[in-house]
Amino acid sequence: MAPEINVKITERFIIWVDADACPRPVKTLIYRASDRLNIPVVLVANGFLQKPPHPLVSIVQVSKGFDVADNVILESMNSGDLVITQDVPLASEVVARGGYGLNPRGSWYDKESVESYLRRRNEREEMREAGLVRGGPQPFSQRNTQQFARVFDQFLARLNRL
Repeated sequence: MAPEINVKITERFIIWVDADACPRPVKTLIYRASDRLNIPVVLVANGFLQKPPHPLVSIVQVSKGFDVADNVILESMNSGDLVITQDVPLASEVVARGGYGLNPRGSWYDKESVESYLRRRNEREEMREAGLVRGGPQPFSQRNTQQFARVFDQFLARLNRL
């Protein structure tokens, strides 16, 4: 379910992207929205990213290390900003700080859902460590891109109406 929106698109509103694991089709949709609505986007990654030719998109390359990119996002974001991430602990912190968390597959993180995501994540991790489960999530699909596009566009449309 989409979160209640209580922030306007202003110079202060930023879309933050945990970019290392963000699929290219999702980044492309974000760049287009940035152009269309004049929203600044900050990609945070610990690996090299080619800067897209979009004036409002910037890249912050951080050193490799546990949670370095996450910490940069958390230290830099404001309440009301949108953070796109697959990282459930990061999403939990974003929501706790008053931000909006969106998964690249088009699922919202909120106070209730993030607890469920964290519980499932921890259960899967325990099962993997015990050798009961192998592998990770399903490959990213066109359907995931469409779901993200639908949810992302609805969010931006609601923001624009405020």
